[in-house]
Formats: sequence, C-alpha cells, structure tokens
Amino acid sequence: MAMSMGSGGDEDEVVSTINTTPLVDVMLVLLIIFLITIPVVVQTVPVKLPNETNIARQTKPENIEIAVNKDGDVFWNAKLVPDSNALFEKLKEIAVLNPQPEVHIRGDQNARYESIGRVMYQCQRASILKVSFVTEPPPKG
Repeated sequence: MAMSMGSGGDEDEVVSTINTTPLVDVMLVLLIIFLITIPVVVQTVPVKLPNETNIARQTKPENIEIAVNKDGDVFWNAKLVPDSNALFEKLKEIAVLNPQPEVHIRGDQNARYESIGRVMYQCQRASILKVSFVTEPPPKG
C-alpha cells in the first residue's frame, strides 16, 4: 500500500492559519479557576437590612426644632444660634427637664455633613435622649 504525501515535491507549505487549540485550553482553565474562586470571594455576612419607613411625627409644643441651612447656620425654633457653645447651653437647659423634649433636626439637602454632625455632637454632649431627623416623605406611586 502506498501513501499519498501531498503534491510530491520537497517544498514545505507555509501554514498561515492560527492554531487556536492552546488558546482554547488556556481560556477553559481560566474559566474553571474563576468558577471555583468567585463563590469564595463573594461571601457576605447575612444581615436583615431595615425597610424604609416614614413615621408621622407628632408635633408637640415642647419639641425642639433645630434647622441647619445649606450654609451651615443653625436655627433653634427659627431663631439663629450664633455658635456651637450657645447651642450647647440651650440644649443643656432642656436636658434637665422632665420629661425631656425631643430634638428634631431639619437639615438642608445641600448642607454639609459636618454641620449636621456638630449639632449631633452638641446633643450628645448635653445628654439629649431623643434626637430625630425630619425628612421629606418618599413619593407615592
């Protein structure tokens, strides 16, 4: 039996196609590695996140409204408070009342967090027990 060896000359033809077998092998190995390692990387602690609620606040005359505008100015029931020390003194006066009034903080949407943080810090220093944030209710629909 004879074997046919192509065109019969001593000339080697140049193969101009790309051998994709090694590429496919490497890609399959990488895919398997990623499939094995991704579940290990994406582990999280199981926690139940709170749902958004909007509780209607009860306006009482003894509640204190503290507003912070976008410039960082602090207002005590619509009256400007000159500095943090004056705010602390006012909060200290109401902290000793029984029952202690609630403090409602109304922060402007464009206010810096630092300004709201200063008010929270002064409430903490004065031992205010109930501090709440007043927000806009979410749109319905």
